[in-house]
Amino acid sequence: MVASNEDIRTTVQRYLDLVAGGTAAEIVALYAPDAKLEDPVGSDVLVGHDAIRAFYESFEALKKKTNLVTLRTCAGHAAFHFEIVTEAGDMKYRMAPLEVMTFGDDGLITSMRAFWSDQDLVVEA
Repeated sequence: MVASNEDIRTTVQRYLDLVAGGTAAEIVALYAPDAKLEDPVGSDVLVGHDAIRAFYESFEALKKKTNLVTLRTCAGHAAFHFEIVTEAGDMKYRMAPLEVMTFGDDGLITSMRAFWSDQDLVVEA
């Protein structure tokens, strides 16, 4: 049976909470072992826990805040828009990507695709 919309909503919110303040290992635990990640769309597709963990580790130490703007779920899929602010030294980086996730029957993320480009990144001093 497909993961319920409520379970998917809970996982998306947990994902955003962990992106903001969790560890790469905690985020990876939300993914299926053979999951695929494409962030941003058009970049190399990362496959499996090791590759996905390395991706999240690359910005794990930075101070981040996330805010869910809108979320739609249906038939084992989620599409959502969120805001993320990342701080590095005296600089702040703001972005509002769109992400699409698919979920297995067990509720784990089987794929994540993030839609954004360099033009969407706002840098504040």
